[in-house]
Amino acid sequence: MPSSLAGKTLRYLRRATLTVLYPLFALFALHGIAMAQEVGLTPDASSPTGPIRLRQPVQAPADSAKSASQRTSTSPGSVSATDSALRQDFGTDGRAPYQPGEFEKFVQRQTGTLKVQRFGADLVARYADPAAADSPALVPPEYIIAPGDEIVVTLWGSVDADLRLVVDRAGRISIPRVGTVQVAGVRQAELAATIGRRVGLVFKNYEMNVSVGALRGIRVFVTGFVGNPGAYTVNSLSTITAALFRAGGPSSAGSFRRIELRRGAQMISTFDLYDFLLKGDRSGDRLLQAGDVIHVLPVGDEVAVIGSVNKPAVIELKTGETVADALRGVGGFTAVADRTRLSVERLSDRNSQRVRELALPADLSTSLSHGDVLRAFSAVDALLPMQVQNKRVRVEGEVARPGDYVLPPSSTLADALAAAGGLTQAAFVYGTEFTRESVRITQQENYERALRDLESDISRQASQRAGSADEAASTTTRLIDRLRAVKPTGRIVLQVATDARELPPLALEEGDRVYIPPRPTTVGVFGSVFNGGSYLYGGERSVSDYLSLAGGPTRGADQESTFVVRANGTVVSSRQGTSGSWLASKSPFEGLRAQAGDTIFVPEEIDRSTFTQKAKDWTQIFYQFALGIAGLRAVGL
Repeated sequence: MPSSLAGKTLRYLRRATLTVLYPLFALFALHGIAMAQEVGLTPDASSPTGPIRLRQPVQAPADSAKSASQRTSTSPGSVSATDSALRQDFGTDGRAPYQPGEFEKFVQRQTGTLKVQRFGADLVARYADPAAADSPALVPPEYIIAPGDEIVVTLWGSVDADLRLVVDRAGRISIPRVGTVQVAGVRQAELAATIGRRVGLVFKNYEMNVSVGALRGIRVFVTGFVGNPGAYTVNSLSTITAALFRAGGPSSAGSFRRIELRRGAQMISTFDLYDFLLKGDRSGDRLLQAGDVIHVLPVGDEVAVIGSVNKPAVIELKTGETVADALRGVGGFTAVADRTRLSVERLSDRNSQRVRELALPADLSTSLSHGDVLRAFSAVDALLPMQVQNKRVRVEGEVARPGDYVLPPSSTLADALAAAGGLTQAAFVYGTEFTRESVRITQQENYERALRDLESDISRQASQRAGSADEAASTTTRLIDRLRAVKPTGRIVLQVATDARELPPLALEEGDRVYIPPRPTTVGVFGSVFNGGSYLYGGERSVSDYLSLAGGPTRGADQESTFVVRANGTVVSSRQGTSGSWLASKSPFEGLRAQAGDTIFVPEEIDRSTFTQKAKDWTQIFYQFALGIAGLRAVGL
């Protein structure tokens, strides 16, 4: 009995113990999981023996907001409130509208182009994004970590983590399960070793990568003669040029050559943008610190260099700089420039002698004054006298050595033939084609003027005679298009005999071309004839005989305008008459002997009215006549 009572008591106590302890064990387990999560320690769900995962630590709401604010103001590509105002001033694309100064406008009027600006203004005005300068491609090894920087820590192996940690104001970062690490004042090259020593005290068998993420923001001031002075937030690796470009660069009244960097009451350096623009030297482009002031002084002496230079521009000079320095600023002379002289227009002389000439290289050391305008001349624009130029000519056709030849200044056509080895036996000197470029240009100008006059005349006549305005416009357009397709050749007609073996003593010019054709054996008949083509030349035949071989003129031919183009370029027209008279009663070609190489052309009559047009004209006459008769009867006559 006692043993039975003892057994019941034991079972009761065991049951009571389990009933009480199970909830406690569960509570302790839940508390342990929560603690593990709170310190960032969770096992890999895929495997009980997987790596430990460290989660990004959860910051307090105030700290989180502050950190987000920091990253917004310092991350690459971010735009602060000041930058938003800057974009409103510069436009949505971030481009600063360039405003030329009064001297630049004067030079632009002198040259007739808006491309002449201050040297360097195009670089400052064309930057694409005001925040682009704040995004360095690489953080240098000597970079010092400071509060506000973002550190990216990646762990793999026995522990798995991908953390982005912002350095707090105490200069520390907090790694879950590891604790805080002091990183402020550590160089970027030593950052991985510093964090690795601290992590190695907790974890083993892992790999780690440490880098710098978003950089801290610093606030600097840009003052003086700039496009948009003010306070700007830039990253900690920004330089003078980065902040200067953010502010729109020096204005038309600001200096490119005297840019000061001030830190408190101390002058740190003076930066010359020309060193960067002309030499690619950024040694004076200092790194900025929080609170720095970039001050742009007023523009110095300005001179303009225009004409045959590589980059015409307005150049800012320092005290004592000379003509040689101004030429260096625009890249020197072009390949075709006259390097022996320059002209200079001085502001002080504009009411007297105005312009004077500088001889080079003797006057390269001449000092320049504010407002001077230097002009370089071209060596090829002005033509040399014909008497001193060598002539480059081309001789082709029936000569012994066709080709290009350079002849002395006083050379003639005969000299060109002699240089080419003389004529062959088949040469037809009477048909020589001598073309000259200067003549071709003059012919083209006169031809264009004649076409404009002809277009006006044809339009006026066609509108009066065509059936409708559309028909008149179509007719005029087709004709003018065909005429415009004809281009003058620049041929000069040489007056030589049909059996000549020498050319006249005509002086040569640069670019002349001489073509000696072989003796032709045909006569061409074209135009409004029944069978146009080329016919074998017979020495006793006349022009009329060849017209008869082609079937004669058609019904629509304008026989009174028939003409013959001789091989030497001269023209014989039927309107001239057989003896040069304009009033000849018979065809002028009856007794005109044809020559080898002639081209006979019979044009079509374009001033011919159709039967419908004639009927309309007669109908109009009869109608007017009938109205007149009716009027006479009405008055009783």
